[in-house]
Amino acid sequence: MSALLDITLLADVSKIDPTDYVSFTFFIGCMAMMAASVFFFFEISNTDKAWKTSLLVSGLITFIAAVHYYYMRDYYMANHESPTFFRYVDWLLTVPLMCVEFYLITKKAGAKIDLLWKLIFAAVVMLVTGYLGEVGGAADNTNATLWGTVSAIAYFYIVYLIWAGDVKKLAAAAGPAVAKANSVLGWFVLVGWAIYPLGYLAGTGAGQWYESFSALGNIDLYYNIADAINKIGFGLVIYSLSRSNS
Repeated sequence: MSALLDITLLADVSKIDPTDYVSFTFFIGCMAMMAASVFFFFEISNTDKAWKTSLLVSGLITFIAAVHYYYMRDYYMANHESPTFFRYVDWLLTVPLMCVEFYLITKKAGAKIDLLWKLIFAAVVMLVTGYLGEVGGAADNTNATLWGTVSAIAYFYIVYLIWAGDVKKLAAAAGPAVAKANSVLGWFVLVGWAIYPLGYLAGTGAGQWYESFSALGNIDLYYNIADAINKIGFGLVIYSLSRSNS
């Protein structure tokens, strides 16, 4: 029975088109984030108590993403369409956790719980409205523009908090190491997260004033690369911070 299962799995894998780069990134994304999770979890025991929770959150982010990428990979291979539902479930869990990291690294400088809720609320609004725009945009062009605008406002509010708002001020007060880490994480949010709005424009562009973005091609390719870089990158910045403050 086991041998038959192995043969079946090998047969399925052999059907993958070697030029199907989207499927390739689903496989790579799943394994890369699982490997990162193992690394972060194992390093918790070697980390100063002050940063254990931050590193734990980093491991949870990549682990949750790895599990969802396993299912997204199978969904894409079976249907050859974007696994929008699974992707947004992943983001609704992992993006708020990425926002939690900003609270954790600035907590010793006096970050209050209301800052955490501001970040999480903005992240949830950004994602829920983004999902509504993506799934409803095909049926109603107005929905894509409306929800996309609301999502963008929430995104730029997060950018503001990190680059000029409370997070920026608290990170500066926490010391040079935290300030530097916040700056690097801020670039991930400003540049790395900007890939997602581009994917949104490409995926909902048909019949819209921004239809030219549809020429970007398969949005899953961009999403997969961005997820791996942003989530693993976030964790590595936190890991580096924990070592500089050990």
